Amino acid sequence: MESPQLGKILIIDDNEDLLFAAKMFLKKHAKEVTIEKDPRRIPFLINNNSFDVILLDMNFTDDTTSGKEGFHWLKQIKEIDPSAVVILITAFGDVEMAVRALKEGATDFILKPWQNEKLLATLTAASRLKESYNQVEKLSTKQKQLQSELKKPYADIIGQSASMKNIFSIIDKVAQTDANILILGENGTGKELIARAIHDRSHRKDEIFVGVDMGAITETLFESELFGHKKGSFTDAKEDRPGRFEIADNGTLFLDEIGNLSMPLQSKLLTVLQRREVTRIGSNKAVPVDIRLICATNMPVHEMVLDNTFRQDLLYRINTVEIFLPPLRERQDDIPILANHFLKSYAQKYRKEFEGFTPNAMQMLQKYHWPGNIRELQHAIERAIIMADGKQLDTRDFFFLSSKPVNEKAPAMANTYNLDEMEKSTIQRAIDKNGGNISKAAKELGLTRASLYRRLEKYGL
Repeated sequence: MESPQLGKILIIDDNEDLLFAAKMFLKKHAKEVTIEKDPRRIPFLINNNSFDVILLDMNFTDDTTSGKEGFHWLKQIKEIDPSAVVILITAFGDVEMAVRALKEGATDFILKPWQNEKLLATLTAASRLKESYNQVEKLSTKQKQLQSELKKPYADIIGQSASMKNIFSIIDKVAQTDANILILGENGTGKELIARAIHDRSHRKDEIFVGVDMGAITETLFESELFGHKKGSFTDAKEDRPGRFEIADNGTLFLDEIGNLSMPLQSKLLTVLQRREVTRIGSNKAVPVDIRLICATNMPVHEMVLDNTFRQDLLYRINTVEIFLPPLRERQDDIPILANHFLKSYAQKYRKEFEGFTPNAMQMLQKYHWPGNIRELQHAIERAIIMADGKQLDTRDFFFLSSKPVNEKAPAMANTYNLDEMEKSTIQRAIDKNGGNISKAAKELGLTRASLYRRLEKYGL
């Protein structure tokens, strides 16, 4: 059995035969159908129920031709529920009455006796309109909640270290401008949080924030995803589709992992940023876009410019202001604050009670090098809370963390036959030999820069 395509319907008409006929027909298509012959019960019904569509007769027994009663009850309904979707019905319709009905708040106008197919089509369109009203209301509520959260400065970014205070200061200065921002930092340092904080404090805060993981977009889908396409422009283009640039119009576009783009894709992106317009695949029409651009990467783009793997003109275009997020190991003062935040959050999620951390456990967390940064700390706290038995998290609850200090070198190959340890050791020696120059180390290892970066991330180097 097909699910109902309509929601809750209310029909008000003094013709009982019409009411029962309409109910018999519509109950196959609606979740619920309520009928009422006395319009005086309208306030009670609307105040005690939520209807998706209201079908209201324009003429009752007191007045069978002018539509005066219908307009009266339409006004009453809209006063009770301004978002009510009302369709007026009458046997004496004309263009003038229809226009007046629409001006006074009716959604549509239908004549009786109606054709069932026409009635169903009208109600379906009206139900979709009501659904859109509900979605707008939900979004409005969420927006108000977000705005109330923003009254607390940087509630979403946790940190009191000097480096974080400096970042807060930069955000305050750049947020109200439309300057392009480039956020640099290792994986897990919170680059997207910073991007959202800039958006939420900008004059575009009421518009959309669109995030795109550039590292996850293949070359073949790059233009379609970012610039959009027309129906039939390629095999899977079954409908017109706007790209991320168009979707982000008037809002903020966040391009994450921009350092992963190949040179040809960098060129295409640069052209769009220079022209401030996009052309969908399969179309010749350029569409202007107005966006605030924020980019982020964990790769050394300045060094990549010297290696000719990142376009200098693109770098100039995206980094009017640069924000560098330090790794967690350089923010030791923030580790207790972050750890307690995650403790509170996950204790509530898993319905457990904790009094905090033992001194030894907190000392361990502050000494650990955190190659995965804040994201790794978050996962470590969650895992410890799930497995812990006591009221405090102790060192034994973090047994899965390595205890080696930050500056400890990888073990020599002669002391291990573990393939991962051997690869890690080889990579570390190549980097040390080349003074930290990633390009030279990659060349000596016979790897591409991207492959080497993936291994550096894997081993926390």
